[in-house]
Amino acid sequence: MSYCGSASEVFRSPLSKLRKTPGVGEVIARAILHPDVLREAEQTQLRCEKLGIQQVFYTEKAYPVRLKALYDAPAMLYFQGTADLNAARTLGIVGTRQATDYGRRITEELIQAVQPYQPLVISGLAYGIDIAAHRASLINSLSTVGVMASGVDIVYPYVHKKTAQEMVLLGGLLTENRPGVKPDARLFPARNRIIAGLSDAIVIVEAATKGGALITAEYANNYHREVFAVPGHLNQTFSQGCNKLIRENKAQIYTKPEDVIEALNWDQPVSKTAPTDKTALALEFTEEESQILALFRQKPDWHIDELSWRTQIHLGKLASLLLNLEFRGMVRTLPGKKYQLN
Repeated sequence: MSYCGSASEVFRSPLSKLRKTPGVGEVIARAILHPDVLREAEQTQLRCEKLGIQQVFYTEKAYPVRLKALYDAPAMLYFQGTADLNAARTLGIVGTRQATDYGRRITEELIQAVQPYQPLVISGLAYGIDIAAHRASLINSLSTVGVMASGVDIVYPYVHKKTAQEMVLLGGLLTENRPGVKPDARLFPARNRIIAGLSDAIVIVEAATKGGALITAEYANNYHREVFAVPGHLNQTFSQGCNKLIRENKAQIYTKPEDVIEALNWDQPVSKTAPTDKTALALEFTEEESQILALFRQKPDWHIDELSWRTQIHLGKLASLLLNLEFRGMVRTLPGKKYQLN
């Protein structure tokens, strides 16, 4: 869009121009010009309207600012519900599908303790810890969002359908997949990055040494989010992943809800107008700033000369634009006239 001028111009551009667009190769260029593309998009839009699903594009104000600065942010989100995706406080809670009574109790106690702070609680609608977090949130009248590895209209597992319907009324369902997309193994890690990106902190309640919860923790660390892990019995399979995260300094030890509350400064007054996340300052971008940020989504760090060549913005003006983005917390300066996405 930045390269061509607008969304409509993308579809009017010749193949030769699309091929030259940064990050777009032959396959994508030909796919853009395929005669069925816009017809399929129209069918998706009509289906979303029929089901009451909001389509939230990356450039829109409703798009979560916590995701906006991430290099692998989804271009489009599909959302059904009432939650504010730019809530002032957010908390991700994830864990094993085979939760123990201990894990469910820890989850419920954490939700009860944070209830006065009214965070948006985020999880993955899966068996075990995830669904325990969603249900405890509903009981405590906390808005909760389930991030899905399918279309919003296909609840997986199906036994959570009733809870999902309740969440639409107090929270919501969120995905980057179009309606009709069925859950698939490759979609779950992608789903986990959205959980991590939306959360100010992630609490891993129970986890084995491999699995989705640890993938979520890895993403959270990459995104510079706070990560907590609940320690457990040395001989319990679903404590080993949490203990490993703590041992490797990839998570802080969780001993009580106050650990999270203090780390996130939730006892301090919160702005009524914007999320606490630093990317809240980036709700509005000029066309040139959007063009620069689009490049940072493709690669997290650039030399200023390369940015100037890619954007065709004069070095003097580009330096000023980058300084402004740095003041707003979107990028930071590196040695050697390089810039990195924050």
